[in-house]
Amino acid sequence: MTDEIKVQDAGTADKVKLAVAILVVIAGVAGYYLLAGRAAWLRWLPVAGSLALAALVLAFSYYGHEFRQFVELARVELRKIVWPSRQETGMTTLVVFIFVVVAGIFFWLLDLGLAWATKLLTGQGS
Repeated sequence: MTDEIKVQDAGTADKVKLAVAILVVIAGVAGYYLLAGRAAWLRWLPVAGSLALAALVLAFSYYGHEFRQFVELARVELRKIVWPSRQETGMTTLVVFIFVVVAGIFFWLLDLGLAWATKLLTGQGS
């Protein structure tokens, strides 16, 4: 079975909407710096407003449609997840802890062996 992937490029109008959204955000950031002597909340107001307006502009573009479709498909995939039970999670955690202890002991013994070999070969060390 062959799945065809439709590749649709954004049109000129959608690219203009993207450019407008970017310019709106830049204007909001510029507003932040223009209000340098004002209260912090007043300085952040144009930034928040520009982000909201840019999101609104993008929502009605090809990019917004693609983002909504991505979110819908992600929600479908999230419903397919089979989460482990409490017992499975506990057993996995126990196995990980045991492995960490065994690996720690192994590397400690390896370090002791290498230190002993270094002392034997070079005559240095304590």
